[in-house]
Amino acid sequence: MKILITGAHGFVGTRLMKELEGAIAAPSIQGMNEKQVKRIVEESEADVIIHTAAISDVGTCEKNPEKSYYANVLLPVYLANASDGRKLICFSSDQVYRGCESDGPYREDKAKPANIYGAHKLEMEQRVLDRKPDSVMLRAEWMYDYISPRGNYLLNVLNAKETLTFGQQYRGITYLREVCENMERVIKLPGGVYNFGSETTQSMYEITKEFLQITGSRQQVQEGSAVHNLWMDCGKAAEYGVVFSDVMDGLKRCLGDYGLI
Repeated sequence: MKILITGAHGFVGTRLMKELEGAIAAPSIQGMNEKQVKRIVEESEADVIIHTAAISDVGTCEKNPEKSYYANVLLPVYLANASDGRKLICFSSDQVYRGCESDGPYREDKAKPANIYGAHKLEMEQRVLDRKPDSVMLRAEWMYDYISPRGNYLLNVLNAKETLTFGQQYRGITYLREVCENMERVIKLPGGVYNFGSETTQSMYEITKEFLQITGSRQQVQEGSAVHNLWMDCGKAAEYGVVFSDVMDGLKRCLGDYGLI
């Protein structure tokens, strides 16, 4: 089975290229028109397309909504139009949820974006599924790994020089290795939208405090006043065998995998 990976040099794509048998790196599709995207797909002769390429920085999307719309909505739609006879999997985001204090855990039917990035991801899901109903939309959480070309939760905490501050923020964070391990099952999912990642009932302050204790770090963490809630109910995917460690166990596993504990 051939698997075409867009964003193959990004954080998620790089790891998928290493872990998935039959993975093929797509050239960068940024700036391409629909005909060019179609040619990339057809020439790959791929059976599956995993679309990870995106503009995921929320601030960048707020400042450049047209650029965000092209990257986060139009390019996935181009892929959907070109993928007849192929399985299409698109990475979406937990940012499609509002993130209010009293909400959560969110199920898939509770999307209500609070920013442009989330709104564009939600529109992407809807338009791709309208065109290709057997596509799989993965509402991914903040992912981390010890080896990474950019900052993520794990590296931010391990490399912090000043006191960390986390308010009553509830959200999942997911070990990238477990994302890759689940992809074989993801490919077999029925078309639709799925919350995708680790679950937790702990706040980010509680998680970080326990994480620092496990590592033996002297780094300090304080509880801030901000309240934010992006935690998801991932039960729908779990019904098909797509399961993750809970957040704390995932962090422990990552530390163990890299010999850090």
